[in-house]
Order: sequence, then structure tokens, then C-alpha cells
Amino acid sequence: MALGLAERGLGLVAPNPAVGCVIVRDGVVVGRGWTQAGGRPHAEAEALRRAGPLARGATAYVTLEPCAHHGKTPPCAGALVDAGVARVVSALGDPDPRVAGAGYSLLREAGIEVEEGVLSEEAAYLNEGFLRRVSDGRPMVTVKLASSLDGKVATHSGHSQWITGERARNQVHLMRARTDAIMVGSATAIVDDPDLTCRLSGLGGRSPIRIVADGRLRMPLTAKLVRSARDVPVWVLTLPGGEDARRRAFEECGVRLIDVPAGPGGHMDMGVALKKLGADGITRLMVEGGSRLVSSLMQAALVDRLDWFQAPKLIGDDGFAALAGLGIDKVEQSPRLELRQVLSLGEDTLQSFSIER
Repeated sequence: MALGLAERGLGLVAPNPAVGCVIVRDGVVVGRGWTQAGGRPHAEAEALRRAGPLARGATAYVTLEPCAHHGKTPPCAGALVDAGVARVVSALGDPDPRVAGAGYSLLREAGIEVEEGVLSEEAAYLNEGFLRRVSDGRPMVTVKLASSLDGKVATHSGHSQWITGERARNQVHLMRARTDAIMVGSATAIVDDPDLTCRLSGLGGRSPIRIVADGRLRMPLTAKLVRSARDVPVWVLTLPGGEDARRRAFEECGVRLIDVPAGPGGHMDMGVALKKLGADGITRLMVEGGSRLVSSLMQAALVDRLDWFQAPKLIGDDGFAALAGLGIDKVEQSPRLELRQVLSLGEDTLQSFSIER
């Protein structure tokens, strides 16, 4: 139940983790909470508020080690102690150096029984974005692809609407609502002229930050992304320098430019780019194309998950491929994918993979 509650915070709480908490006394749930938008109040504080005096002598189930430091909110471990909780069952330790076991120690020193590691794998998968940012300084990267069964995203003429059906497209909008930012390459921004917003009824306010990898600032100022930048944030990753007037024009439209140094071949170093996004608090990044951007991230081992929508259609070898070349000489060099979930969405199918390191 606590893991289910934690999911409600995905896409809303960065750079904080999405945490769930359930307080049980005498077999009855007396309080529940999850990290609120913006990262506070924390799940434990919310659950304790709802439980009130019934928290005394109860068991608190939390998906992450309660914090032990003073930040924008008081430490949750201290709040659990003050509430008189008798036992804490935790799924996962918090690797944040400000916590890193200190929360458990504070609870135990107060005489509270602590049990660690319950459903730890599930909790780690849920908060992979937070964990990746703490360990590697970059967000968790999920690549989303939608193609025909033979891996094509458009016909030879460039026609691509719509390969997948309405249920699959609605699923994409739900995924957008649960991520911190969406990224596309400049070619996708130019050719498709996408909105990249969440357009599900009731979730319109949960559109993530929209990011374009555009080293040469090729995207036109008339693009939908640029024209709507003051309504939903747009960040553009670009090479340093460039024409001052063009940079000013983007900024005057409300677009934030982030300079990324060149890597091999003169293209932007996407490893540095992702660390810059991590430093800005992004924990969950979904990449929606194009094929060259996705392939460059795959080749650099910067992709953590792959969500592949497939429609029961065949386009043929003259269509546009979902992936550009990966430079693989032998089969054993291909990325190792672990299938996590398969969803049937009408005629379409979504396969979700983790990419093993």
C-alpha cells in the first residue's frame, strides 16, 4: 500500500524521492501519506498528521528510510519518535549522504524497533530516478519508442500519424505526467513540431519540462515548443557560442538555454548534458526521439529503461527506423534488456524493459 501511495508523487516531487507511508495500529490503517507536490510535506509527516494520537504504539510502513536532517522540513525520523511510534518497517535505505543510515540510528536510539529491506527491489525500481541522481549525478533515462512490428516509425514518405492507437497514445500522456522532463532531438522538434504536453483530462497541469537537444539552435522560433515556453517550461541543450542574436531571441521567448560542451565528433557531450539536468533537480527524464539522439544515448550507456509501443502494422525496409545505428559488430555487444512488464493497449502492445549494466 505504501508503494502504491509513493507512486502518486512521481513527476511532482523532484529532486526529492517519492515516498509512501502507512501507519497501522491493532490491524487498522490509522494514517497514510505520500510526498506532496514540490517535495513537502513528506510522506511520514502527512501520515502522522492524519493518524493523530492513534500513531502512539503503532507500526509505520515507509518506502524509504526516514530523513534525519533539517532541510525545508523537520526530520521525519524525529517526528516518528515524537509521535510515539513503536515500530518502523522500511523498504530501502536512503543513500543521500545527509541520511545514509542516520534515520535508522535515530529511531533505534529512541527504542523504536526497525525492520529494513522489506520489498527493497520494488522500492528501488520505483525511485530509480532519485537513486540514479544521488549515485551518478544524472536523471534516470527512459527511452520511449512507438513503431510498427518491424521497428519503423514512419513510411518512406515520412508519414507517421498514427502508428499506434488512442489507448497507446493516452498511455504516453500518463507516462509524461509521471516524469520530470521530456527530451527530443532537434530533428523531431522541427519535423514533428510536437507539443510534448500531458493532455489527459484532469492531468493538464502535470506537463513536465520540455527539453530539446539542439546543438546548433536549428529549431525555428515559430515552433510550438517555443511559442508555448512561457506556459510550460522549455529548456534547450546547445553548444556554447552561436549567434548572439539568435540566442537572445530564444531567451526572449521564455526558452532557457543550457550550454553543453562538445564531445567526440563535435556533437554535444550527452553525459555532461545529463549531469547538468541532474544538477537542476531532474530525476526522471523520458526521451521521445529522434532515432539519432536515442542511439547516441544508447551507445554511451546512458539509458536505464526502454518503453517500446508496437502496433500490428508492417511498413517495410523503406520506412524510417526507430533506432539509428548502434555500431554493434557482434550480437553479444547489444544492450542487455530485462523485460519488466507487458501491457495490452487495444491492438497495440507496450513492452517495458530495464537495461542491465
